[in-house]
Amino acid sequence: MKDTNKHQGLRNQLAKVLEEKGITDKNVLEAIKKIPRHLFLNSSFEDFAYQDKAFPIGAGQTISQPYTVAFQSQLLDVKKEDKILEIGTGSGYQTAVLCLLGAKVYSVERQNELFKTTSLLLPKLGIRPKHLSFGDGYKGLPNHAPFDSIIVTAGAPIIPKPLMAQLKIGGKLVIPVGEKEQIMTMLIRKNETQFEKHEFGDFKFVPLLENKN
Repeated sequence: MKDTNKHQGLRNQLAKVLEEKGITDKNVLEAIKKIPRHLFLNSSFEDFAYQDKAFPIGAGQTISQPYTVAFQSQLLDVKKEDKILEIGTGSGYQTAVLCLLGAKVYSVERQNELFKTTSLLLPKLGIRPKHLSFGDGYKGLPNHAPFDSIIVTAGAPIIPKPLMAQLKIGGKLVIPVGEKEQIMTMLIRKNETQFEKHEFGDFKFVPLLENKN
């Protein structure tokens, strides 16, 4: 698991690209500069790891485009010690960004193959989420709720009600909503029953899968 000066240089370039595309949160850009994205990918993709592109990671899933990771992270406006629920651990790259931002991350992954791989990888990189679990993201983690923020890293046809219920008053839910293409959506919980909705344009994600049993 090598991380070289060359990789660091490529990360710095990637952060510049993201800044040019409109990412303004300095903490997010610093996290992008620090996290060795190539170690979250199959070695055959290593040469492309610092391009602003999504890549397959197994189990029909992808590691999100760095811009998307940075954009969602920026929308969350993470404060140190924020308790964040992540739906879709995937490769663990987004998890790593949130951890570097100082969040206490609780993450759920539905694909067992990815759950096992990522559970081993993150500690090797010195990244320690508060809780990783294998399960149905539509249900969230009610036993650990409420959360300061919730981030969903797969396209959802609807906003799952259990996730809305697990958000603190004043908390943010960032979720891509739609079937084939998604609109990046943020809900801010105003009180027990009311949510304020904001939309941030089109994105493309793999679908959020629900356990049917």
